Amino acid sequence: MDIQFYGANCLVLTCKQGRIVVDDNLAELGGKTLAKEGDIALFTGPHGQPPKPAKIVIAQPGEFEVSDISIYGISARAHIDEEKQLNATMYKLLFEDISVLITGHVYPELSDAQLEAIGMIDILCVPVGGNGYTLDGIGALKLIKKIEPKIVIPTHYDDPALTYPVPQQTLEQALQALAMEPKETVQKLRIKPGELGDVTQLVILEKA
Repeated sequence: MDIQFYGANCLVLTCKQGRIVVDDNLAELGGKTLAKEGDIALFTGPHGQPPKPAKIVIAQPGEFEVSDISIYGISARAHIDEEKQLNATMYKLLFEDISVLITGHVYPELSDAQLEAIGMIDILCVPVGGNGYTLDGIGALKLIKKIEPKIVIPTHYDDPALTYPVPQQTLEQALQALAMEPKETVQKLRIKPGELGDVTQLVILEKA
């Protein structure tokens, strides 16, 4: 399985079963849409017009099985929601014996029921840009400690090529709050079952 980062909260996960494009709203931020014909498109929160070429668009909680990929949408409070509002969806993806959690812009206090639904996670993808719009390094660290993934991938930090509704912190600022030293910086994260260690490690994905 490969994971690539395209800015904002947009990730592309590629495996032999297919290609998953997460939060492909780059066109709304001054970038270009990524979805291609046959892709599985996931959205963790409100979005514009779904990418037309996608095979299927999922933007809600529930259990889905697409091309032998298990997708679990978990209802969550968005970072800007008031208490008891649930306008965000986290996605747990299971394929090739690897579990990936895409949080999106969630409030960092998860319930026991949400943590139970999340279960064991190998790779956690979490935004860190902060400034009231999404999680900052401190909020992301709360999730990391509760979920205890093997790998953490930060997303949604300052990017001069994109225009965010709210200015985002730089990656360097977020890393200071995370208090974690990156294991490596790579263009593409390629993971195989059995290659993951026992200690949580931070991996920085260069923007593709």
